[in-house]
Amino acid sequence: MTGNGESETGILRCFGQQVRLLRTSRGLTRAELGAKLGYSEDMVTSVELGRRIPKPEFIDRADAVLEAGGLLTVMKEEVGRARYPAFFRDAAKLEAEAVELHVYANQAVPGLLQTEEYARAVFDVRRPLLDETVISERVAARLARQEIFDRRPLPTISFVIEETVLRRPIGGWSIWRGQLEQIYLRGQGRNVEMQIMPTEVVQHAALAGPFTLIETVKGQRIAYVEVQKESHLFHERSSVREYEEQYGILRAQALTPRESLQLIEKLLGER
Repeated sequence: MTGNGESETGILRCFGQQVRLLRTSRGLTRAELGAKLGYSEDMVTSVELGRRIPKPEFIDRADAVLEAGGLLTVMKEEVGRARYPAFFRDAAKLEAEAVELHVYANQAVPGLLQTEEYARAVFDVRRPLLDETVISERVAARLARQEIFDRRPLPTISFVIEETVLRRPIGGWSIWRGQLEQIYLRGQGRNVEMQIMPTEVVQHAALAGPFTLIETVKGQRIAYVEVQKESHLFHERSSVREYEEQYGILRAQALTPRESLQLIEKLLGER
């Protein structure tokens, strides 16, 4: 599964055109609409031209002020998905609705666990360089994904993270410390199991790279694999079973949740 951003551009342009038509039908200028919404004229212009991804609150206010009767809010989910890179969009939708989510990470802290500062540091160093607006949108989208921790009913979530990931101070030591504290706190959630894979382990079931296992409310099991800017969602039972087998062995090879939290405490004590 690959993405070129065409669907993102299309939905944003469609939304922007709807806002423009509703605004002009109400006899409002962009500046006047911005004042009523609490946003600048430039923001309204960017949204109407499909250059900016509006936040959910912008959509809600615009629908109310323009008396759209839900015409704009009904597009909120699709517009929200445009905040993600095209290659991750389908996975993001499945993740948000998952009843079980199991993540193996060996490169960086998983997005679901990242602090705002850590996420921004990750996007800041990406090459080719990302535009500042894109970085802000990607960070906001990453943080929005973390609502899954508070969703009801609580989904079952587990992580297996390489020790090397925890020792890599992306963004500097201050950001690193805040990130470790975040992982430690998430690991104490009733529905979360946090496990660390020691660097010194002599047997490792998943040297091919990171992946995520997703179970939907309908009982469908899916594996998500991402490499660079390409990704794939595996639905075939034979393929998913292979990743489930790897993850099961990984959990047996990693530190227990209690030992993992103790290791994080130890790392925090070293700085």
